[in-house]
Amino acid sequence: MFDPRLKEFLTGARSIFPLIVGATPFGIIFGTLAQNAGLSFWAAMGFSAVVFAGSAQFVAVGLVAAGSAVPLIILTTFVVNLRHLLYSASLVPHVRHLSPLWKVAISFWLTDEAFAAAIARFEDPSRSPYKHWHYLGGALAMYVNWQISTLIGITAGRMIPNAANWGLDFAMVATFIGMVVPYVTRSPMVVAVTVSGITAAVAYGLPHKLGIMVAAIVGVIAGVLAERRFAPPQPPEQTAVPSLEQNG
Repeated sequence: MFDPRLKEFLTGARSIFPLIVGATPFGIIFGTLAQNAGLSFWAAMGFSAVVFAGSAQFVAVGLVAAGSAVPLIILTTFVVNLRHLLYSASLVPHVRHLSPLWKVAISFWLTDEAFAAAIARFEDPSRSPYKHWHYLGGALAMYVNWQISTLIGITAGRMIPNAANWGLDFAMVATFIGMVVPYVTRSPMVVAVTVSGITAAVAYGLPHKLGIMVAAIVGVIAGVLAERRFAPPQPPEQTAVPSLEQNG
């Protein structure tokens, strides 16, 4: 009989494949920029293997190239990754029963892509006890792809003239738009997405990529307010009328 854990694992790897396609040019560009910034082969690969956070890696490499101090680099990448707190809050109800080892693995491999591919499975009404294996399959597939993409960028990136200016990184943005839009099915979701998008554009110039976190927080607040605004009215509570026997 087919192991249900393996089935969940393979399904997770398959579900994240569209995001892998979008992430591949992103990883290649990172490898190219890391090499141009003066990082050694192992330093660049170590970035992808240990940090494993695309946007934070790009920011860090830019700061390294500019000769920024190490504390500033650490602080900036920390701020850029603050959005993962929102992902974690959404995952807590689904993983709180898991062992500490599983929680460590989930937290390390938590990325935008892994969350996007797994949250729908976690929220599926089926009672499968192995949904975390679905997450693991997708997260590991993305992790392996990111290492390979970085390696290609480091070793062959110089053969592609001005790869960073080709706009290939937009493939990730387009992929995420395609992942998010099908879930925007209710008015509060439309409000949250619209408000966060406008806020992100307005706050784009904030230092250390703080605009991402500001947009996320404002979008959440707008979504909550819209949820209350569009919620159907609750019927008034019925007040029990004492009977004559109770009064008698």
